[in-house]
Amino acid sequence: MSVYVMLTSLTDEGRKNTDEDPDTLNEINREVEYLGVKILAQYALLGQYDFISILEASSNEAVARLATRLSGKGTMQTLTMAAMKVEDLISALKKKDTPW
Repeated sequence: MSVYVMLTSLTDEGRKNTDEDPDTLNEINREVEYLGVKILAQYALLGQYDFISILEASSNEAVARLATRLSGKGTMQTLTMAAMKVEDLISALKKKDTPW
């Protein structure tokens, strides 16, 4: 399983929906899990983004499907990045025979 970081910004409509019914956030999380993506951690943010979610998924395609579905509702915009443990990066950097 791969790990992803998703930064989310609510649109005006998303802020209105969340203000009227904060439990909407739990509904979104259930949808994320239904699509086969596991939420490892999630935080509300102050600043340019409203939320950060640390996700686990089987593939880039699964996360792309999730991001497209969430953004398509018109209530949020997402920025999603693949992530890896620093230890894994160090191991990869130590492999001198990798042709890249």
